[in-house]
Amino acid sequence: MCFFVAMQAIASVELPSSVSHDKVLVIFGGLLLVMLLAALDSTIVATALPTIVNELGGLAHLSWVVTAYLLAQTIVTPIYGKLGDLYGRKRVLQFAIVLFLIGSALCGLSRSMTHLILFRGMQGLGGGGLMATTQAVVADIIPPRQRGRYQGIFGAAFGVASVAGPLLGGYFTSNLTWRWIFYINLPLGVLALVVLAATLPAQSSYERHAIDYLGAGLLAASLAAVILVTDLGGVAYPFSSPLMIALIIVAIVGLIAFVVVERRAAEPVLPLRLFRTRDVWVTSAIGLIIGFALLGSVTYLPLFLQIVKGMSPTESGLRMIPLMGGTLFTSILPGRSRVVPAGIRYFRLRAR
Repeated sequence: MCFFVAMQAIASVELPSSVSHDKVLVIFGGLLLVMLLAALDSTIVATALPTIVNELGGLAHLSWVVTAYLLAQTIVTPIYGKLGDLYGRKRVLQFAIVLFLIGSALCGLSRSMTHLILFRGMQGLGGGGLMATTQAVVADIIPPRQRGRYQGIFGAAFGVASVAGPLLGGYFTSNLTWRWIFYINLPLGVLALVVLAATLPAQSSYERHAIDYLGAGLLAASLAAVILVTDLGGVAYPFSSPLMIALIIVAIVGLIAFVVVERRAAEPVLPLRLFRTRDVWVTSAIGLIIGFALLGSVTYLPLFLQIVKGMSPTESGLRMIPLMGGTLFTSILPGRSRVVPAGIRYFRLRAR
């Protein structure tokens, strides 16, 4: 989703072209901090989940502490892209940061599993804006030839946060309290807010755009149905139960209706023409596979190490460091290497 938003942003907004290289580095530093916050909260709760369940209860709903954040983040990501066109990237990014920080504070104050899940959803509503808008701002201020390097650093930040999250979560849980995995966002978020407010150029002109509310609603309904089926099916309810069958129907019908609406919408929330390009659907498929492998292992491996192997939260986080090192290396390398672009050109020539 972030990739599609960044592609749309390239030609949709005009920012001052006189932004100096030093200022770009400062802006990018603030954006990198924002990206780290959003990515970190996708996985930082992993090593704290057993402790959270012991204190708040609600073992049957444990996975929703992670799922609520990711689901809300996914639903609002394309909407933030359109809001950036309407009101400017800077305003939208500042709003997303504030919403994310409010959600973080409320998560730390939670007194029940229900409250924590609801506030994680609120946090995800802000996190979706952080992920999408930071990518769009890079497309606005970085020339296309250099954009791969910066996107590679973003990828490295996401990879590091995905694996450093369990490590930090384990440290805070063992030495302070699990609530600090949310409180730590507050000073970092305020710092990022100040840096971006002082350095990020404001959009000088705005174009009128129509928000595809129907498409966004259908996308949200389809994604929510898919998440509920995969989370509850076979565990809380059998797949043959009326509820699961109804959710499967909602997911299929919603997806079909979404495709029909997007084909007819004046300004679709997710332009289907993007998938006519091989680069888009191939990278999307690869991203889906990586998401399964990375987020699945990062979320549940610490649980296995703590519950089955009897390790402490900090020890389980330390066992994730090799994964962090490999993710960091392979995320930065493609953006700075000539091997990957040369390989892409080779396969394109062969395809012709």
